[in-house]
Amino acid sequence: MSITLVVITMFLGCHNIPGKHTEQPYLIVLSLDGFRWDYPEKAYTPTLDSLANAGSRAESIIPCFPTKTFPNHYSIATGLYPDNHGLVLNNFYATDLKREYSVYKRETVQDGAFYGGTPIWNAAESNGIKSATMFWVGSAADINDSKPSIWMEYNKQLSLDSRIDTLVNWLTLPENIRPHFIMWYYYEPDTQGHIHGPNSPQVIEEIEKLDDFLSQFFTAMRKLPEFDKLNFIITSDHGMSEISLEREIFIDHLVDTSLIEFVDGGNPIMNIKAKEGKTDEVYQMLLNSGTNLKAWKHGQLPDHLNYGKNIRTQDITVVADSSWSIGFSWQKYDGKGTHGYDNSIRDMHSIFYASGPAFKSNYLHPQFNNIDIYPLMGRILDIELPANDGNMDNVIEILKVN
Repeated sequence: MSITLVVITMFLGCHNIPGKHTEQPYLIVLSLDGFRWDYPEKAYTPTLDSLANAGSRAESIIPCFPTKTFPNHYSIATGLYPDNHGLVLNNFYATDLKREYSVYKRETVQDGAFYGGTPIWNAAESNGIKSATMFWVGSAADINDSKPSIWMEYNKQLSLDSRIDTLVNWLTLPENIRPHFIMWYYYEPDTQGHIHGPNSPQVIEEIEKLDDFLSQFFTAMRKLPEFDKLNFIITSDHGMSEISLEREIFIDHLVDTSLIEFVDGGNPIMNIKAKEGKTDEVYQMLLNSGTNLKAWKHGQLPDHLNYGKNIRTQDITVVADSSWSIGFSWQKYDGKGTHGYDNSIRDMHSIFYASGPAFKSNYLHPQFNNIDIYPLMGRILDIELPANDGNMDNVIEILKVN
């Protein structure tokens, strides 16, 4: 059952003002997959509106390129661009390991060899802070022989109520084993955005369902004795763009596919491995196509993308222009929304809401990069972090004490 905006504001506005940490802080980070930055403007979202009033909100979050789920969730967790942490797409051939990584294969998702950097949960554990994760990318893998104290194998069917109950159980464990840092994930509204498009009634319905879920979540949190100590971040990995069957580009109509060894990725971004000695030929075919796509050789992508130098990005990166699709003529894709485009495109941007003793109240922060969440989490947890691509200066003003 939803609770009123006023009540939520009362719940979330009663946090203590932080000072120097005398005990371990708490931080709970939730990602709602594919939650575009402007969805709250399209739907009735009293819980998120309340969070914005009682806490802080960013105008939007700029994801990393490619604006895909696995690269960006792991970028949030490590503060590194995909080129630097190694998850360059959702599915790819790791040339350095001579093995395939796929989001659909549990054995690869849980293999730490694919993951670079230091995830925030490992940094927290090494600083004596117990961590727990529910389905966050990388958290089920042994990365540098470490993982969270509590983690769960992915189970899409786990109900929203069960997810809330799990967090309540974690936060009521005895203090010596209780996690003070939690990262958890839910797959909507991404699915509805893909199927029906970001401007569809189905997405609006899903946003309002999620807002009600957040109301239930904060009601459960409010009952905990430690509530006044809890810091919350609600964010997402990327946005969503409208696509149409009238804006499709078929790679096999542009390129002689006999010159291609294999292709990683999918609509709207692909990394192409050309057959030996054929990279220039394939590249010129793409350049001369005159269609709504861009192509770059390895190492020659624009600086703002911070992508294309990792060995796993192959020989050529191809990305469609906004709202266009790329694929092969023998493939069938009938969805009405997708993501993966240039991260400067506004439709790719996502949300950021925060509340708790660490954050300012009724504060609107300018947009920032999702990799900046990493040093922000480190500051809240009061831990030292390894070198990363994030910039604390970009987010320092969101904190009540900085």
